[in-house]
Amino acid sequence: MGRVQDRVAIVTGSAKGMGAAIMRILAREGAHVIGGDVDEKLGEEIAAGIRAKGGDAVFLRHDVSDEASWQRIVQLAEDRFGGLHILVNNAGVLPQQSVIDELPLAQWRHTLGVDLDGVFLGCKHGVRAMKKVTAKGGPDCAIVNISSALGLVGASHCADYVAAKGGVRLLTKAVALECAEGKHRIRVNSIHPGAIDTPMIRGHVADGHRLGTSNEMIDLMIKTHPIGRLGEPSDIGNAVLFLASDEAGFITGSELAVDGGLTAQ
Repeated sequence: MGRVQDRVAIVTGSAKGMGAAIMRILAREGAHVIGGDVDEKLGEEIAAGIRAKGGDAVFLRHDVSDEASWQRIVQLAEDRFGGLHILVNNAGVLPQQSVIDELPLAQWRHTLGVDLDGVFLGCKHGVRAMKKVTAKGGPDCAIVNISSALGLVGASHCADYVAAKGGVRLLTKAVALECAEGKHRIRVNSIHPGAIDTPMIRGHVADGHRLGTSNEMIDLMIKTHPIGRLGEPSDIGNAVLFLASDEAGFITGSELAVDGGLTAQ
């Protein structure tokens, strides 16, 4: 207990799935957590559930693709808790599958707007706030960007998603180097999940897939992961906790595959 005691954290995409698990785990370990999501009802419920168990959590409606929304959520962290120590860029979309010559430009722009631009804006405003904390002698700060196993390897029928998640991987390294060179004591790393059993994955499969039914697709996903199961949201939450804690004090600019062995093949 207390691995991120009294640190202030922002978690995007906090209303469900991995974001909700990350919120709960950071709060359990002593962080003051601000959740952001476009789903206000579920986001408020997650924060209220954390408070009911003795944790400290608040929610703010937050659109990661909107810069003004980023300014508001970072300002909340500073006004309510005195600063920002941990940022988890988790929010993302899983677009409809399409071959490149049929991929609508509007879908491409929307996917990159959320999955890549949202991480850029988070890093921009997160680093700006974290520099204030470390300049005053506060603890080291950490940004954790949630990419994907498909940010490490390619895949067909999802060029927009692969491009966005691959961009997150290298954006992470660029920001990590800038922070290290400036001696700002801000570490920046990415996590690359495999298939995690979340409402987003279940909904995507239920919408239909070119390779088969929902049950067939889930079985196929499991078979592609050598460990023999889908990941749980807590698998990602625990990885975030490690990278956000002082235990990862010598890790920056790295990618952590939490993918059941998917990319080891």
